[in-house]
Amino acid sequence: MSQNLRTFLRQAIAADAGNVKVVEHRVDRKFAIQAHAAKLAERAEYPALLFMDVEGSRFPCVANVLATYERIALALGCNVKDIPKAYGEMLSKPVPSVEVERSAAPVKDVVVNDVDLETLPIGFHNELDGGPYVTAGVSVLRDPETGVQNAGIYRHHVFSSTTMGCLMGSTHDGGIIHEKYSKRGERTPIAVAIGHHPALLLAAVARLPGIGGEFEAAGGFLRESVTLVKAETSDLMVPAEAEFILEGYLEPNRQAEEGPFGEWPGHYLGDQTAPVMTITTITHRRDAIWQDVMSSAREHLLLGGLPRAGSIYRSVKEVVPGVVSVNVPAESRMHCYISIKRRKNVDVKRAAFAALTTEPDNLRAVIVVDDDINIFDDRDVLWAIGTRFDATRDLTVIRDWSGPGSLLPSNWEYHEDGSRDARTSSAMIIDATKPLPPTPYPPRTKVPDAALNRVDLTKLEDLSPDHPLLREKIPALI
Repeated sequence: MSQNLRTFLRQAIAADAGNVKVVEHRVDRKFAIQAHAAKLAERAEYPALLFMDVEGSRFPCVANVLATYERIALALGCNVKDIPKAYGEMLSKPVPSVEVERSAAPVKDVVVNDVDLETLPIGFHNELDGGPYVTAGVSVLRDPETGVQNAGIYRHHVFSSTTMGCLMGSTHDGGIIHEKYSKRGERTPIAVAIGHHPALLLAAVARLPGIGGEFEAAGGFLRESVTLVKAETSDLMVPAEAEFILEGYLEPNRQAEEGPFGEWPGHYLGDQTAPVMTITTITHRRDAIWQDVMSSAREHLLLGGLPRAGSIYRSVKEVVPGVVSVNVPAESRMHCYISIKRRKNVDVKRAAFAALTTEPDNLRAVIVVDDDINIFDDRDVLWAIGTRFDATRDLTVIRDWSGPGSLLPSNWEYHEDGSRDARTSSAMIIDATKPLPPTPYPPRTKVPDAALNRVDLTKLEDLSPDHPLLREKIPALI
């Protein structure tokens, strides 16, 4: 059976009963979905959330699916510490997609030509957002010159019952394809797939050379072909196992004001203009589940950070074979942690510059540590900086590296009248590694492995108010 959103949710539940929580009471689509995730995040809990009753829609909505490293590792079939390596290696082993008959495509169960986006559980996310946004959609477009399909995740501000924005950016593959159609004076066919195995989302944000290859990359992550079926209104091939497909077109040169929208840096930078997508047809599973990505929250950051970490790992591996792992942390996608088995003093800067060159627009700080540091634990990274880094000797600042402008607020100069001008900003490299042998360095404290392995945590008991020990023994001690 082909893998999809449902097979992954079942897999996640089997791995840990706490991976998915169900919300059965009715929730408002205006902020309530994101608010549940935000409230849990205050307790450092990030389960996937299945909302069974979203006001104004008959469809359930699942969100926060990729909000933990553990579930991302589950989707890729690897351990957490191996995520960047596995991601990078799987990208180099694509699996071709295959076309299936309409009868074998669950997403064709229902065809809706009388489109009304208000019947879908599309939510408002953050307080100052300009409206509801489709955040988990994988947009499929075809290059009119080469015939190659491209898939990418863009943001979609819902304007009306049949239209929404499609903010792609002129340098993104989708924006390049749309520009080609616009120069011809033609509409751009587009289809947006919602709800599939996380492998599709992870592939859609991959840093791939040229246009296209995302479905094949998803096949590499799944270790099986992604099944595709022909769209209703165009020659686009869309994921047969998706929950929903929104089909339509972009008018040539038609733009509309969209936003504001809380993007991944956690700030608002004002309204923008975006191409307008007119939706003509919706196909979906008979019992479809809508999917939402929590914007400007942990899921958004992990989804954006992982492909960057995978791409950086591949780039660093070319110049520093001793690279162990790479992490673009969820708490700050502007930072990058790299652990290496250093063989030469130059390895630190070579690794850091490879990372900065791979992600020149977003990275502000690259922190390089030894292989005994767990780069998926901020506490360990901060400890390495505190004990192995000297600012005079180990800090490198690269002026005017990023910008001008972008989603990062510090790439702008702000004025009292409320206006702003794009500017460049700097990046830094922090060398938090020990000296190379044979130069001695104080050893790190560590409990012996044998002692750790003898500990049986199942023998620990909660000390409740009515526990016998609290009455019999402990009063004499405390």
